[in-house]
Amino acid sequence: MAVTIKSAREIQLMMESGKILAEVLERLGEMIKPGISTLDIDREGARIIKSYNTIPSFLNYNGYPASICVSVNDQVVHGIPDQHRILEEGDIVSLDAGVIYKGYHSDAARTYPVGEISEEARLLIERTRQSFYEGIKFARAGNHLNDISTAIDDYISQFGYGIVRDLVGHGIGKNLHEDPQVPNFKQKRRGIRLQAGMTLAIEPMINAGRADVVWEDDDWTVCSEDGSLSAHYENTVLITDGDPVILTLPSIGGSVNG
Repeated sequence: MAVTIKSAREIQLMMESGKILAEVLERLGEMIKPGISTLDIDREGARIIKSYNTIPSFLNYNGYPASICVSVNDQVVHGIPDQHRILEEGDIVSLDAGVIYKGYHSDAARTYPVGEISEEARLLIERTRQSFYEGIKFARAGNHLNDISTAIDDYISQFGYGIVRDLVGHGIGKNLHEDPQVPNFKQKRRGIRLQAGMTLAIEPMINAGRADVVWEDDDWTVCSEDGSLSAHYENTVLITDGDPVILTLPSIGGSVNG
């Protein structure tokens, strides 16, 4: 497993990449409302990314046709923006995006309410986000990768939700996907020992129902098999000897407690 340890220069570039991505997602979140199409979101996201003279990580990645993954309700990840998919009151929508700044990637995702949503949906979004923060309490040098996975699993399992197992987090840097894989569920092995300078995209994907997923005919869009709502929360995280640094928040170095 070729896990990369980033130099101070690389970390600085990834911080810049993450700061830009945080701004992109914040601005896209502000436009979420009933009546807009998922393609509207993608077009605006592409425009904002390019306004920073950065490149969308996802556009044409392994053939993916858009800059922003826009996944609605039971769509877990990789929803393809479509002018005919109109957001409606009560929907939830997950936006997953990345940018490349001077050769370095950042990757983050958020799930947003569309207007007034059900209590079930609100709790799913809130708990998925919190599971990320439970996980990164253990994202520090000297701990093992499975410490992160186990913390996410322990937190989510109490609610009876399904933790998606077919898709996991990952290392990130010069490449969008690097070693190691970062599962959101506990493993039998402890996994690698975390070292300062590692950068990880930690991304719980949680279904309100069962964990099982299916791929739609477009070979990209992943949905919960039972049609239950799904939420996604992701940040690019720097491992240090102390508290982890979240690179994809508007204020880098903010609280790791959420």
